[in-house]
Amino acid sequence: MSHGFSLKESLVSLLQEALAGVAPEAALTLELERPKNAAHGDFSSNAAMQLARPLKRNPRELAQLILDALPASPLIAKAEIAGAGFINFHLTPAAWHGIVPAVRAAGADFGRSDAGAGHKALVEFVSANPTGPLHVGHGRQAALGDALCNLFAAQGWEVCREFYYNDAGVQIQTLANSVQARARGTNPGDPGWPESAYNGDYIADIAADFLAQKTVHADDRAFTASGDVDDLDSIRQFAVAYLRHEQDLDLQAFAVRFDNYYLESSLYTSGRVEATVNRLIAAGKTYEQDGALWLRTTDYGDDKDRVMKKSDGTYTYFVPDVAYHIAKWERGFERAINIQGTDHHGTIARVRAGLQAAGVGIPQGYPDYLLHTMIRVMRGGEEVKISKRAGSYVTLRDLIEWTSKDAVRFFLLSRKADTEYSFDVDLAVAKNNDNPVYYVQYAHARICRVFEEWGGDAATLAGADLAPLASQHELALMQRLAEYPETVATAARELAPHLLVHYLQTLAADFHAWYNADKFLVADAAIRTARLALADATRITLVNGLALLGVSAPEKM
Repeated sequence: MSHGFSLKESLVSLLQEALAGVAPEAALTLELERPKNAAHGDFSSNAAMQLARPLKRNPRELAQLILDALPASPLIAKAEIAGAGFINFHLTPAAWHGIVPAVRAAGADFGRSDAGAGHKALVEFVSANPTGPLHVGHGRQAALGDALCNLFAAQGWEVCREFYYNDAGVQIQTLANSVQARARGTNPGDPGWPESAYNGDYIADIAADFLAQKTVHADDRAFTASGDVDDLDSIRQFAVAYLRHEQDLDLQAFAVRFDNYYLESSLYTSGRVEATVNRLIAAGKTYEQDGALWLRTTDYGDDKDRVMKKSDGTYTYFVPDVAYHIAKWERGFERAINIQGTDHHGTIARVRAGLQAAGVGIPQGYPDYLLHTMIRVMRGGEEVKISKRAGSYVTLRDLIEWTSKDAVRFFLLSRKADTEYSFDVDLAVAKNNDNPVYYVQYAHARICRVFEEWGGDAATLAGADLAPLASQHELALMQRLAEYPETVATAARELAPHLLVHYLQTLAADFHAWYNADKFLVADAAIRTARLALADATRITLVNGLALLGVSAPEKM
């Protein structure tokens, strides 16, 4: 079931009826495209060109036969042959009118589908080490991950949002050593300050609370500091809990929630890492060399074999990743999507190789990866490189405090994930049409103001005669509304939330152009009612699209 608009399907049905007479035995998947050039019509079909080879006929001749067999329809104003055999359809205004009641009837469900019903997807994102505040790169992950989860849910998938905590390893030990040094009164730059230590002010805050024997509450734990500067284990546990709590606050400010937190340490304590290694050894996919255990990743397309277990007995970082993804598969997630920085590109081949070598039935290409670049933050025409809070980078909370949650989300989703992006703080707070999120939200606020001035009941617009909607701006807006369900489906399929951002900007532009060209609250009741119905359909679509991005739709601005 799809809460969309069936115009495209109606045209396909007409084409199928025509083809039943022209080529009844032909097996053909009909595709209709929107031409880039509006002069070429509203939809275009290459059916004749697809049939030309199997039927050994000239495609333009076939196109004419299809047109001759095409049933008459009030949807089609003109159908013509173009180029090598394309059939271009020019639709009547009445054909587009159906989008308005379709949107208004579906309401919040407009654009949603059950295409993914019965399927489970796990999206792992942010997954920041609990060693410091979340930076703007984590913010890009948070925006991407949350929007993707919303998009998949809108397609009917059962979605799990997961945060994977790397709570084991060298970085956690460095955190503990850094806090211990601060607790002993040593500051960055002082003799005895650890060379690899974290230098941000937040380390001093953790040390002060540790000495005060405070209790900190994180998402899954509470821990009370011992206050003993020699108790490194207590320092480590307190610091991790403290920073997990801080990251919780960052995510709350960004309105991002998670369904599950998965600890790297649990992969070791549960025996999953050891079991995974034993499974790979038993499968004959490993060998020993130079005192280390190697995995034959070249058997699966990697450029060289990889060390699994070093000569000192410790595992390399991709081994727990393999164990973790086996756990994802065993938990029933047929689709797993990892959102990570582009610096993780090298891990893709070896993790996938490990999963294939394990022989547990995981398909090739599992998991999917969406890699993103880092963000440059500009303010006052200059790049902002550090935050006092973090000591070496701009934090997500800084960005939210300087602008807004809505602006940060919209801006970070406005480009393809793997493209470089500069976040302009000054633009994000500007209250003008140069600010893209303001421009889209303002379209919604304008519609709300029109309805406030009208003062009528939107329910009375049901069944409105839409015949007056025939101007260039009105047709353009109705055509744009009809594109929304397919845009949502494509953005989910291609892991590309930026497509929805671009759609909303274009929809807002179409609305503003119409608003500036025509008055809505005119004396003619038929025109007024029709325009209000179209405005309401636009409002619904703006709200739905912004909601998938996690951005609000204010009624007043």
